[in-house]
Amino acid sequence: MKTKIIALLSVFMLVSCKNEAQTNAKSELIAKTETMNKENIYQFKVKDLSGDEFDFASLKGKKILIVNSASKCGLTPQYKDLEAIYVKYKDKNFVIVGFPANNFGQQEPGTNDEIGAFCQKNYGVTFPMMSKVSVKGSDMCELYQFLTQKSRNGLQDSQVEWNFQKYLINENGELEKVVSPQVLPTDAEIVDWISK
Repeated sequence: MKTKIIALLSVFMLVSCKNEAQTNAKSELIAKTETMNKENIYQFKVKDLSGDEFDFASLKGKKILIVNSASKCGLTPQYKDLEAIYVKYKDKNFVIVGFPANNFGQQEPGTNDEIGAFCQKNYGVTFPMMSKVSVKGSDMCELYQFLTQKSRNGLQDSQVEWNFQKYLINENGELEKVVSPQVLPTDAEIVDWISK
């Protein structure tokens, strides 16, 4: 009787271990597949306000804050704080990349030249500013498709809620965090991330 019980326990343990091993193998395969499918920011090239090519691969090893901006928004004064943190941390492997967008309340109606002049005159912006793009809808630019789709960024699905939403990209070009438009660029949530 004792032998039968030991034999049954041995069989049960073998089956149990085999199932656990299969489950672990499946989990590892899913994780590897997701990692293989995950893109990074370095594959993207966009146009800056002057129409010149801007290659994100040139930012390898830096933390990147990507922000969609507008000149006629209640949050437009965030340009001042964005410039302040850019100046403070730009020599510490950090950069801000701005993307003017007219998706919310038609609050960025200007041309690229007008946007550049506005940013410089009113806020002294020196961080890289890109050509105006769409950050939502059927004409969403490729970069924002990456930022908002978990199947591409590997972190989460999101949608751009309003002007001045922030996307934080780590030194490996991977999306690490999405920050609400209302959170100021100088908020501890962002500054702590930059300086860690």
